[in-house]
Amino acid sequence: MLARHERGGRRYTFPVPESPRRIIHIDMDAFYTSVEQRDDPQLRGRPVAVGGPVASRGVVAAASYEARVFGVRSAMPMSRAARLCPSLVIVRPDFARYRAVSQQVMAILRSCTPLVEPLSLDEAYLDVTDNLWGERLATTVAKKLKARISGELNLTASAGVAPNKFLAKIASGWKKPDGLTVIAPERVEEFLRELPVEALWGVGPVTAKKLRAIGIARLLDVRSAGEERLRGAVGNLADWLKALSHGEDARPVEPDRRRKSLSDETTYASDLTDPGQVRAEIERIARRTAESLQSKGLRARTVTIKVRYANFSTVTRSHTAAAPTCDAGEFAGRALALLARTEAARRPVRLLGVGAHGLLEESEIVPAPDSLPF
Repeated sequence: MLARHERGGRRYTFPVPESPRRIIHIDMDAFYTSVEQRDDPQLRGRPVAVGGPVASRGVVAAASYEARVFGVRSAMPMSRAARLCPSLVIVRPDFARYRAVSQQVMAILRSCTPLVEPLSLDEAYLDVTDNLWGERLATTVAKKLKARISGELNLTASAGVAPNKFLAKIASGWKKPDGLTVIAPERVEEFLRELPVEALWGVGPVTAKKLRAIGIARLLDVRSAGEERLRGAVGNLADWLKALSHGEDARPVEPDRRRKSLSDETTYASDLTDPGQVRAEIERIARRTAESLQSKGLRARTVTIKVRYANFSTVTRSHTAAAPTCDAGEFAGRALALLARTEAARRPVRLLGVGAHGLLEESEIVPAPDSLPF
């Protein structure tokens, strides 16, 4: 039996397993800051944020749980984080160290099964239906993985155990930090009944707002919504959301999953009219995109910017270099040069975005000639 899903104009087909799979989602707790607190005893118990300094318009890459109490969150401007938490300790990121620790985590996961699909440095899916440890219960596997991560790396991880990826990811965030949540097949319906639409994979703030505007606030509302009404709000995503609302997700764990691009964008509540502010924003987004590449051990050859004007017309500009990079300064410089090729200095701007394409992992990079003059 096959399950079909259409997203972004492309159709995907997945084999539906005859019996429930046993999927685990492992999510390291406040990974960057936890590594910093582990390695520097003076940081333990203190509110910590990893990211750029306030003076250079830095952004929070990660916040410790002590900092989150004050409302500090990732992707927040560091200046705002410092205002929310005056005692905040700001630490510059050390992505080489985070990648090294991530490799240790992934090695522990792969000691159990080769079916490990990393999503980033600090989280991964595992299919443990059949595993190298010979454990029949996925809950036992999750407990052992958490214990090994704690014992060998002195870090904590939260785990979700469920019949599919969608449910496992929700479960891992249920009891953070150091949590373990199990959704057995017979408990799926009970678990789904209380979830809001934001829990659905593929539903971000914009889509959630569209759904709530037509009275769809919970998964149960998605189930009962008429096809035409739902499709009018979310387009081709409708069939996929219907399946998820019933707890159905046939996506397999893909150990060789490759990311082709990475992007970040911001839509502004009020149109930007000051050219200096537009430049500052495109630089901030570009640096954040570069930091995201660094965190995932990736490099990009192509930098793309997107500008949406007040009348909703949208333009993109891109530049490709011979040598891949994740240097924040280089990304920002290229994005600013691309911005000069738009009308952003003369027209109000509603949205700005920066994308990275032509991605390579660090292990794939070989010495290349200097990039061509821009």
